[in-house]
Amino acid sequence: MCMHDSTLECRPSLSPSQIADLRLAASQMSGPKRRAFEAEMAVKYCGGNPLLAETLFGWGRQTVALGLAERRTGLICLGAQSAFSGRKRWEDQFQQAAAALRQLADAHAQQDPTFRTCVTYTRLTAQAALQALREQGYSEEQLPSPSTMAEVLNRMGFRLRKVVKAKPQKKIKETDAIFDNIKKCTSASIRAAVSPVATTKPVIMIWGVRRSMSLAGSSMRIAPS
Repeated sequence: MCMHDSTLECRPSLSPSQIADLRLAASQMSGPKRRAFEAEMAVKYCGGNPLLAETLFGWGRQTVALGLAERRTGLICLGAQSAFSGRKRWEDQFQQAAAALRQLADAHAQQDPTFRTCVTYTRLTAQAALQALREQGYSEEQLPSPSTMAEVLNRMGFRLRKVVKAKPQKKIKETDAIFDNIKKCTSASIRAAVSPVATTKPVIMIWGVRRSMSLAGSSMRIAPS
């Protein structure tokens, strides 16, 4: 009783509004973060006394003591509820089936054509994946529902999309200029190839002798080569 009275006498001078603010701040936290906050406030305002922190702020003395121990040792305590409660994911329960599913998805997968993301697209649907796993001998008890299978594929990094090749780039302004230049060069080459001399008087080379014929074919003369 005397110890309790002496503890109350050591209570720091905090206004009711300040105490309410600290309680509100602690109520917004949970787990190790809350214990660390309560331990800091206990050290700052209560001299590291869990009993005084309980009396002043209304926090549990055991929680404050645990927070002080974590602050002193640097070790964080994990509760058994967070470690062992909750249902495990399907890929954690059936690891062999999950490995077979990943092989199936990889066989139908393609990297993002733009290479801007690490997402892999696949044509494999949830229904097709379930049917393929059934054909490999997995029972219905080992297989999830189609909606869960879709979530499993997403968690593995696959996205359902039609797998296509990289799309060509869109037409730009420079494209028209390039084709116009090609057209001009082609027309100039054709005009240079067709000359008036060739059209009026063709020249034929036969066995080292050059024969020149007129278009009418009325006369033929042999000229030395």
